[in-house]
Amino acid sequence: MHPSVTRPTARTTGLLYLALAVFGIPAFLIIRPMLFDPTDATTTAANLVDQEALARLGVALELALVAAQTLTALWFFRLFRRVDSFAAAMLAVFGTINAVAILTSAAALGAALDAALAGDPAGSQLMYLLSGNLWGVGALFFGLWLIPMGLLARRAGMPRPMAAILLVGGLGYIADAFLSLLAPGADLLSQLIVVPATVGEFWMIGYLLWTGLRPVRTGAPVPTGKSSTRREVRAEP
Repeated sequence: MHPSVTRPTARTTGLLYLALAVFGIPAFLIIRPMLFDPTDATTTAANLVDQEALARLGVALELALVAAQTLTALWFFRLFRRVDSFAAAMLAVFGTINAVAILTSAAALGAALDAALAGDPAGSQLMYLLSGNLWGVGALFFGLWLIPMGLLARRAGMPRPMAAILLVGGLGYIADAFLSLLAPGADLLSQLIVVPATVGEFWMIGYLLWTGLRPVRTGAPVPTGKSSTRREVRAEP
């Protein structure tokens, strides 16, 4: 089967993966800090009331992120299921569980806005804290989803440095999930240990969009005189 046959699936997977960054960066890194004051519930509630449209946009972006995460997990399974069905299933399951954590976070943000509009600053603050902790514990499953991704990338013949970075990045996210609970003041270390994951993810996105996925040959040759045969394991047809 020609390598180009797998490229539409690979590029769809890459576009869906890119959507995670498109929705996640503004939702968590831009809008949330504009609204949430971790030291003052009154300020958080006032921000939500004064910038209600922005607060609703933040919830909508998290919902879009959930959809993108779920679809990306499913398309990765479709892409890699013939490379290693078990690892591809692991990737899909862990990605979907992470999506459920973000879905619950979106519900908490909606409840925070409702509490602020009802004049309950303590309630809105509690919901924002819950949302933040859901992102924190969700990092465990985000790390777990990167590990089979790295293994599959290596088995599928993708660049080995990229596969290694994804594996290291997955371990970094798992460590960060525990670090945020056991050493909440270690912000710099928490930011540093997830850098490899970011590098690996954008490398994966670029590779899927630019190169696609080629059929992979595995198994040792079996001599038969002057010729030999090989068993081929192909990616999504």
